[in-house]
Amino acid sequence: MLKLKGSHHPVISYRPIRPSDLEVLERIHCDLFPIRYETEFFHNVVHGRDIVSWGAVDRNRPNGHSDELIGFLTARIVMAKDSEVEDLLRFDSSKSDQTLVYILTLGVVDSYRNFGIASSLIREAIKYAASISNCRAVYLHVISYNNPAIHLYKKMSFQCVRRLHAFYFINGQHYDSYLFIYYVNGGRSPCSPLELVMLLVTYAKSGFKLAASRLWRNEDRKISKWAKCKESGSLLPTMQNKRIVIADSGAGGGCQFV
Repeated sequence: MLKLKGSHHPVISYRPIRPSDLEVLERIHCDLFPIRYETEFFHNVVHGRDIVSWGAVDRNRPNGHSDELIGFLTARIVMAKDSEVEDLLRFDSSKSDQTLVYILTLGVVDSYRNFGIASSLIREAIKYAASISNCRAVYLHVISYNNPAIHLYKKMSFQCVRRLHAFYFINGQHYDSYLFIYYVNGGRSPCSPLELVMLLVTYAKSGFKLAASRLWRNEDRKISKWAKCKESGSLLPTMQNKRIVIADSGAGGGCQFV
């Protein structure tokens, strides 16, 4: 594993990934990720076959390693209408050419972390997406236990819009995934924050009206039953109240959101 000497001052620069990076790119992926990628994937990256990529190098590395990859980001352009985030976009459905940039992999070797390399690579991807006039967003998946990556994307204003259960299957075990999205070129979610608030208010009002109408009907029934009971000289049974208590207790115990 690469180790930096205390006196070393990195000079980081960014460039496209090239065919000469194949061996190093494959090695870093193997070192960093629990997922194993096919050889074809790496060949597609270095030759730019339907994949765009950026590499980070340290121009101040000695011994002829100044152009060797220390970080990378790979991505693919996908059609918005065919993507899994189509429902998270507001766009004219008649325009079938609208696209998205999907980040495939992002990594930085251990000894070069905390130099802002990952952030810079993400900014390169965002800048690239923004340069495509019909691109509406950048999106990606993050495995649920990767807290540093989750923190990084949130810091860079990506929105965590969905949690996908058992999205990854690694070494015989399922893991959840978070879906993050960053809108560009006027792309936005189907509901703006103001529209979402208004929608919630509308739902709250309709729910209140429904609850009030049910309560009113229940009161009418109680009055009717009480009148009948008075005529027969007996009391109303208490079973209805027990059911309400049990239902409330069950609902409270079951609504655990983590």
